[in-house]
Amino acid sequence: MSQLTKNESPELATVERTHEAASFTPRFDIWENENEILLYGDLPGVEAKDLDVRFEKGELTIHGRVTPRHAERRALYGEYGVGDFYRSFAIGEAIDTTQISAELKHGVVTLHLPKTAAVRPRRIAVKTDA
Repeated sequence: MSQLTKNESPELATVERTHEAASFTPRFDIWENENEILLYGDLPGVEAKDLDVRFEKGELTIHGRVTPRHAERRALYGEYGVGDFYRSFAIGEAIDTTQISAELKHGVVTLHLPKTAAVRPRRIAVKTDA
């Protein structure tokens, strides 16, 4: 574990003030294969009932709430974001938005964004004269 000096700060989730409440922006890894784009977001402590994933007007949004793990205790130091979180991604025409799916396992949300058939790689048969 690294020690923090007086002028250093740990890398924390970004907190944004919206209205009267604070929300944080969870981090996501984005991967791509031939058939889909995958988004992996770390959301420790989030339950599926507290997670809202929507696609609307070209935007995929992930919104929810993380409740404190130990509300009855006083924290000495905290890097773990609690409260509301929000993240959005612009989705282009290369994604089949009717087939977007999400799953939550062990605090990681996985979003599957399948590509449309028009943008998927396809094998072209090569003909011969023989």
